Amino acid sequence: MNYISTRTPESEKYSASYVIKTGLAHDGGLFVPESIPSLSESDIKKLAEMDYISRAQYILSLFLTDYSEPELLEAAKAAYSAEKFGGPAAPIAKVGGDYFLELWHGPTSAFKDMALQIMPRLLSLSLGKTGETKDAYILVATSGDTGKAALEGYCDVDRVRIQVFYPVNGVSNIQKKQMASQKGNNVNVVAIKGNFDDAQSGVKAIFADESAKKQLEENGLFFSSANSINWGRLAPQIVYYVSAYCDLLKEGELSCGELLDVTVPTGNFGNILAAYIAKRMGLPLGKLVCASNKNDILTDFINDGVYDKRREFFTTVSPSMDILISSNLERLLWFAVGAEKTRECMEKLNKDGVYSLDDEAMARIREDFAGYSCSEEETKQTIKNLFAECGYLCDTHTAVAAFAANKYKKESKNKMLVVSTASPYKFAPAVLSALGEEVPADDFDALDKLFEVTKCAIPKNLASLREAEVRFTKTIEPKDMRNSL
Repeated sequence: MNYISTRTPESEKYSASYVIKTGLAHDGGLFVPESIPSLSESDIKKLAEMDYISRAQYILSLFLTDYSEPELLEAAKAAYSAEKFGGPAAPIAKVGGDYFLELWHGPTSAFKDMALQIMPRLLSLSLGKTGETKDAYILVATSGDTGKAALEGYCDVDRVRIQVFYPVNGVSNIQKKQMASQKGNNVNVVAIKGNFDDAQSGVKAIFADESAKKQLEENGLFFSSANSINWGRLAPQIVYYVSAYCDLLKEGELSCGELLDVTVPTGNFGNILAAYIAKRMGLPLGKLVCASNKNDILTDFINDGVYDKRREFFTTVSPSMDILISSNLERLLWFAVGAEKTRECMEKLNKDGVYSLDDEAMARIREDFAGYSCSEEETKQTIKNLFAECGYLCDTHTAVAAFAANKYKKESKNKMLVVSTASPYKFAPAVLSALGEEVPADDFDALDKLFEVTKCAIPKNLASLREAEVRFTKTIEPKDMRNSL
């Protein structure tokens, strides 16, 4: 399996270990697999009899062909152990007539753990496979969850340093404390006065800065990424869609070949793109419902064919989706219209802030995707309704997905998988408010009160966060990101 860039027709081909080490293609594009491996019905039936670790080893072996099966198995065992996840890595809860895929049982209580517990192991292996003598310097822009999950995954990993940038007023206080208190000798965390798009654009600018690259090389380092622009982040996410289908098949909730619709709360488009790739492999998925919050740029794109970032940016109760530049949409463009048109669209986005696709291209995209947005009030009402009617407590991002799923179900007879991306305790004040409760001034008091009201267990990593020592307090302007390295 080789990889090519989304922006260059007849692109040079690269190995999986090279693209995981490098992160971003030299032309500024993202790496995509040259072809998509297939899953047959018999493959799915075999996978249904395996545990999550074995499924991960198998699916990743189809994409990461220069990694040995023993290497991938050991990486998966270390990443997805019951000790780390408190049980199965990606359990499914039946809520009403739908299935909620809970991806937040890992060490940071967010779905990013599903990729960022295994990615550091893949990166470490890639250094040896590519003969790299320099150490990796990882830059991460985060809207909340990626930063902590990356810090946790890469903490004290040999031959790796990691620096995370986050919008100072664009994450929850719990997320901020998670990052600011991160332990490890190889980590650094910096807040910026701006939004996630400012952080992401700043990181991309640093990657493209030749003087920055030279400075790192002189110190025996090279740039890499832990964001979902890196294929090493995206590939492990394909696994949990395959695994979810297999679990439902094994439990008799689905028959083999039966279509399953999937709704994903979507900001940077990586999570839902992993579902799209699983579908292209042959997993029997129906419609992929892209659920947006008030920042509904993706919903507008799917419905109107125009991607226009020249709009008001909103800070919402689902901050991990407060994004106007969805990087992984570039990979979908490549699948839909090819490298030449993708490069043209990215140049227009960079220059004019907008691009559009013709009706034929959008018809292809709409065969797989539907888009719905959810207001702040609808998000809160969904949290309240799910708890009152089903006894199910969800976070603000999952609520956006649940709302969109209910909208789309009027158009489909398929069963629905709703992707649950974070523990409700990561956003305890917003969840309490949605339940109609008075919200304490202190976020950690809000954790305790949410438990008193709901009796749902607080994740251990969040319960212990109150007493954690704050290590990182620096806040800078986006223009100063380059100088903070």
